[in-house]
Amino acid sequence: MPTSTPKKVFLTRFAGTPVFEPNGDQVGKIRDAVALLRTNNQPPQVLGFVVEVPPRRRIFIPITRISSIAFGTVVITGLMNIQRFQPRTNEIQVISELLDKSVSLHGKDSSASASSHSHYTVDDIAMELSSTGEWFLTRVHISPKSKVLRLRSSGKTVEWKDVHGLSAIEENQGVANLLATITTMRAADLAGMLIDLAPKRRIELVRALDDERLANVFEEMDESLRVEIVAQIEGERAAEVLGEMDPDDAADLLRDIGKERADALLNLMEPEEAEDVKRLMDYEDYSAGGMMTTEPIILTADSTVADALAAIRAEELAPSLASQVYVSRSPIEVPTGRFIGIAHLQRLLRERPGTLLGSILDTETTPISADWQINEIASYLANYNLLAVPITDSNQRLLGAVTIDDLLDHLLPEDWRKKASEMKEKNNGSETNS
Repeated sequence: MPTSTPKKVFLTRFAGTPVFEPNGDQVGKIRDAVALLRTNNQPPQVLGFVVEVPPRRRIFIPITRISSIAFGTVVITGLMNIQRFQPRTNEIQVISELLDKSVSLHGKDSSASASSHSHYTVDDIAMELSSTGEWFLTRVHISPKSKVLRLRSSGKTVEWKDVHGLSAIEENQGVANLLATITTMRAADLAGMLIDLAPKRRIELVRALDDERLANVFEEMDESLRVEIVAQIEGERAAEVLGEMDPDDAADLLRDIGKERADALLNLMEPEEAEDVKRLMDYEDYSAGGMMTTEPIILTADSTVADALAAIRAEELAPSLASQVYVSRSPIEVPTGRFIGIAHLQRLLRERPGTLLGSILDTETTPISADWQINEIASYLANYNLLAVPITDSNQRLLGAVTIDDLLDHLLPEDWRKKASEMKEKNNGSETNS
């Protein structure tokens, strides 16, 4: 590696670093380092890095492919193996497996009679370049487990060989430092990371995420994995997370976990949130009612363009829902009063802020009913170039809306995420080989 490469790198500061090809194209981001455990507590050898590449796939890049390392940039050379990363025997993912471990220091506190002040938590791991050009995990930054001592000291960095307990399996390993490394990860990326974690470490991290973050991750996660995770979360916590999810996603999840467990969780949810989800569960999974969201933007005819644009600016709103505002008579909570029409975003942008919505409505787009099937909805959206369509009942009350992303989630096969990754791998492989 060039002389600009530092000889020692602390890995938590390295997580998230962009990875580039020599021509300047970014291929992904560093998510973890992979090291090989050795006997007699010798420093593990760093084999390479787990790199996340689009779409949400974690691959392995050997350390020998790294041409330079700098804070903020990693450059690789040669061909990439874009197969999904799978750890082998005696290999560890340094950040996800070692951070927050409870350890002690050899010769000082490894005896059974050691006092509590001798025990520590792993905050960071450093890899160091040897004289032979190989990288090893040589340093461990630790801090006292005791809260009192932790207030007095910011911790210390010690040699790997002096630390006891790094390879031990810990029943209740903390996640504070691991959480710090994923703070800026998007929900979709975090969902991908959870797939590759060991089941024990995965559930530890899941239990530490706040309800809103976990709800967002569930909405991006494969059905089988989120069902597995919900089975390991206590009922009240699971109910809180379901309450943070979009009602249609929560309904999909509850359908997958079985009626008995679903009924128990619904009883633990806030009544108003549970009612929305129950309403959706009454519809067939692949019908308009089963796919719709009950939280589109709904305003009255005497609301203004300024009101509509303010509602569209909500950060949590999906782009497909932000494409149109539904106008109905009061009440505007679903099921609403009589549905009147749609105010499209493009029309809103052309009008004065004080213009009333009732004067600029699209009344030609006909709402659909909740029993429409998936192929009918797909044809309707395609025919009229829509990103979403309103759903009304027999009394013309608005029940919700089906968006294009909801439709695709149901229209594509259950393993569409895996197939999309394989397609991306094939394309990446062709581009790399060329």
